[in-house]
Formats: sequence, structure tokens, C-alpha cells
Amino acid sequence: MSEQIPLDIPDAPKLAGNITHFARALRKAGLPIGPGRVIDAIRAVEAAGFTSRTDFYWTLHACFVSRPEHRVIFAQVFRLYWRDPRYLEQMMAAMLPAIRGVQEDRVAEAGEKRAAEALLDGVERDLPQTDDEGGETEVEVDSTLTMSAEERLRTLDFELMDTGEIAAAKRMLARLSLPVRPIPSRRGKPDALGAKADWRRTIRAAMRTGGDIQRIARKSPRPRWPNLIVLCDISGSMSQYSRMVLHFLHAVANRKGAGWAKVHGFTFGTRLTNITRHLATRDVDAALAAAGAEAQDWEGGTRIGDCLHAFNRDWSRRVMGQGAVVLLITDGLDRGDAGALRAEMERLHLSSRHLIWLNPLLRWDEFAPRATGIRAMLPHVDAFRAGHNIASLEDLAAAISRPDDAGEKTRLMAALRQG
Repeated sequence: MSEQIPLDIPDAPKLAGNITHFARALRKAGLPIGPGRVIDAIRAVEAAGFTSRTDFYWTLHACFVSRPEHRVIFAQVFRLYWRDPRYLEQMMAAMLPAIRGVQEDRVAEAGEKRAAEALLDGVERDLPQTDDEGGETEVEVDSTLTMSAEERLRTLDFELMDTGEIAAAKRMLARLSLPVRPIPSRRGKPDALGAKADWRRTIRAAMRTGGDIQRIARKSPRPRWPNLIVLCDISGSMSQYSRMVLHFLHAVANRKGAGWAKVHGFTFGTRLTNITRHLATRDVDAALAAAGAEAQDWEGGTRIGDCLHAFNRDWSRRVMGQGAVVLLITDGLDRGDAGALRAEMERLHLSSRHLIWLNPLLRWDEFAPRATGIRAMLPHVDAFRAGHNIASLEDLAAAISRPDDAGEKTRLMAALRQG
């Protein structure tokens, strides 16, 4: 009979308590686990035994994992909690990556940092500092400027953020919303206090009583919500901005009650890529990792005219519908045929209810429409706004709720006509 491999568990020998704490960490990491699943897991481990590490893993996996995107988070929490005796050091390494410029020394897997955060909830992350004599140095933290630091982060350019600021900015973007007003519709819905009479329902009700009209049915307009179409430039000059905008787009696509009928996402550089199905993944890290893997032209060149032609030809009729709002995120630096770009922009503008262009180059006060691509695109947008920090994305809600808001287009069109 083969010898069983011993299982490393935390110091406390109470297995039921350990499983309960493990389930609590999974819930903090985002898995929908309630008391019923915890009880089922304890009973399953009791029935299956826990002398084999593999059997123990898959027993808990069967009880706690219900969606494919939860597998990575479960594996990370299990590895840190049950299998690695130095799990605290590994969690600290995941939470506090080494800084080299603005890049992380090691890119964490999707869900790894959230798994570490779930187990480090309430744990002091900053290691004590020591002076030359070996004693601990007292560190004083002034929290009076917390709000000013958050305000600074709102107005800080995405390209100037370091790793910690990017992480904080992503948390702020996840809380943003993009509300939209419903589109007026001729279709009605039953409403006892409606302004219009519903003669069809009135006649149908009268037929049940031999043609005698006892009450006039009323109706009110049925609200109809538009689609949101996002075309995001992922070329080399736009890569950092695109990552942050896509993080914001994922939050909008997965927020219930936002009002949008559906959110469609496309990336373009040298080719057009549809990433809508990846945005439906609730885990933001896994969603953006899958989107980045499918978009093979990330940080490559830019062919705006060709990519807009592909969208207008292959996707416009499928996703635009009536009343679609289009967000175009690009710097407009294209060296292709200006005439073709102008024609594709005009077609896109005619197909959309509202076309908003977000351009990070507007962060410069001296910005002027001198580039050929910008001069070709600018006349065919409804609003031209900046898109380089959190504050500019917050202001995007104003541009959507007010159709007459043109942003900087009016000023730049005047400069374009003069020069």
C-alpha cells in the first residue's frame, strides 16, 4: 500500500474552523460563497477524507467553484492558505511588487492580488523599519491630506502614474458610472396614469363585456435604452491610456442598472478586434488579460481609416441599432489616406446617435488640430473631449447626458477654419 503524502494545514488543528476561514477568504476575493456551501464543504471533506493533498483540493474545489473565472482565484487562495508554509511572505510579495520605473517586476496572474488581499485583510503590510542601533524607528503618518491626494490622483495623467497610483486609479475607475437617459419611443406600456388612451386594450376589454366600454385604458411611452459602442486605439502611443479606459469600460459593462441596452467593445491598431465577449467576464483581471491576448496588434502601428472601414463594413449594422452612442478613443495620429479616413468617419457619424471622441492629446494647452488625421476626423464628431485622467472620464457622463455638449470641438473647429 502506497504511503500517503501528509497535508500541510495551518497551526490550528480544528479542520472545520480552518475550512470556514478558508471559505471566508474566498468570499472576500469575490467568490459567491454562503453558509450552505461551507457546511457542504465540511461534510464533503469528512466523507472523502483529507490524507491526499490532491483529493482535498478537488473536494473543496467542487464545493466552492461554480464559474470558470473563479478557478484561478481558488487556486491562488488554496496555494497560499493550505499548501505553502511561507504563504504570508508570498502574499506580501504579491501585494508590494518591486518598482522599476513604472513597471512591475513580476506581472501577477489574474486574481492573484485579490486573493492576497482577501487573506491579508487586517494584516499590517508595512514592515517595521529599524535604525542603526537595531531599534524600531517610529513612523508617523499624516492623514490630513488624504482627500487632496485623491484629488491629485483624479487629475494625474495616466501615463505619469507609477504602479501604486495605477492600482489606486483602477479602484476609482471601478466605482465610476456612465448613466444615460432613455430614448423616446412610440411604443407604449400600460399605465393607469398615462397621458394617452390605449384604444386597442380598451376595445379588447369591451369585447369581453359585449361591446360595452366600462373604462378607457391608458398608456405611457415605453423607455428604450441605447447601445454603447467603444472603439479603443491600442497602438504604441495609446497603450497606457487604453488599458485604463478598458478597465473603466469593464466596470460600465458589468454594472447593473446603468441603463445601457448592451456594451460593445472593439480595439484597433493595425486591425480591428471585437472584445465584447471578454468584457462579459466578471473578473476584470481575467477579462482584460483575455482581451489583450486576442488583440495581437497591441502597442503596434495605427491604421485608423482601415479599422473604421472594417467596423462600418462588418459590425455597424449588427451592433449599432437605433440610437447607439459611440466612444472613439484615439489620438488621431494616422498617416493613411486622409480622404478614406474622412469618408469612414462620416459614415460612422451618420450611423450613430452621438459620436464622442476622447483624445489624450487635449491634455496640452497648446493643442491644435495640425495633424492630417485629426483635421480629417474632427468635423464628423459631436463632441471632442480629453481622455487622459480620471477627471476626464468623470466628465464623460456630462457629454452623454447633454447632447448639445461639444467639448472642445467648437474652439478647435474655429481654429481649423482660420488656419
